[in-house]
Amino acid sequence: MLKYFVWAGVIVLLVVAGVFVWKTLPNASKPAGQQSAPQQAATSTYATTTFSLVYPRDLTADESHVYDKVNPKKPIYGVKFAVATAMATGTNLSSDTYLSVEQLPRAKKCTGDIYLAANVKPSALTENGVGYSVATSSGAAAGNLYEEMVYALSGSSPCTAVRYYIHSSNIGNYATSTVREFDRVALLAGFDKIRQSLVLNPTVSTTTP
Repeated sequence: MLKYFVWAGVIVLLVVAGVFVWKTLPNASKPAGQQSAPQQAATSTYATTTFSLVYPRDLTADESHVYDKVNPKKPIYGVKFAVATAMATGTNLSSDTYLSVEQLPRAKKCTGDIYLAANVKPSALTENGVGYSVATSSGAAAGNLYEEMVYALSGSSPCTAVRYYIHSSNIGNYATSTVREFDRVALLAGFDKIRQSLVLNPTVSTTTP
């Protein structure tokens, strides 16, 4: 009987010692190969001699962007960030939707309307201490909807503007449940975040409008 209690006591001591060692060993709570990997930043920075901005890594910067709808003979150049594939897939949002940063070096007055073909009147907007001249236009053709919003940085020289180009198709053209309507709120929020990250370099002059 005594021998039984001795062995029982030894087993208890071994179990207690094992638990103590297991808890004190570094990373003992996670099996090998399941350690938490450091999270990588989900954004990238795009920079030129005149500005810089932060954009999601699932977007690609296209420096060959040319906008020629205002005047084909005087195209507007810039950089384009097309909408993420994941946001457009399965929805009525077209994959050619994009945000772009464009510049008109010879503009006498930096306003949003000079970036649009439509005869529109710009409005002033101040957001987070940044002054914008905002102009918008929309149109429809063959079941397609087109929206453009231009945020020109008031007083910037060269005149710098951020364009939202949103191309979608009429959701009513699809059979029920085959295509879902794109998340407009999320799209605009994403574009706004990129625009708000834009910083003009010191070489770019700004004046109060």
